[in-house]
Amino acid sequence: MESSSDFKSLVEYIVTSLVDNPDQVRVSESDDRNTVVLEIRVAGSDMGRVIGKGGKVVNSIRTLVQVLAAKQGKRVSLEVL
Repeated sequence: MESSSDFKSLVEYIVTSLVDNPDQVRVSESDDRNTVVLEIRVAGSDMGRVIGKGGKVVNSIRTLVQVLAAKQGKRVSLEVL
């Protein structure tokens, strides 16, 4: 994995595996120098599955993506909209 689109692919894979409506998962990506911003949109009924109790699920996804980013010398911001 070597490009910023790998971040997007990883997040899409994880989130679509978690939700009941995978066809409604949208991950958008914007790149600004060394920072990649990923925005996740899911169906309202799936929001709780993505965020998790106390934010544990979304924080785990953030950690995975940040590890990948650190290997590439980049920073990643993950937001659930």
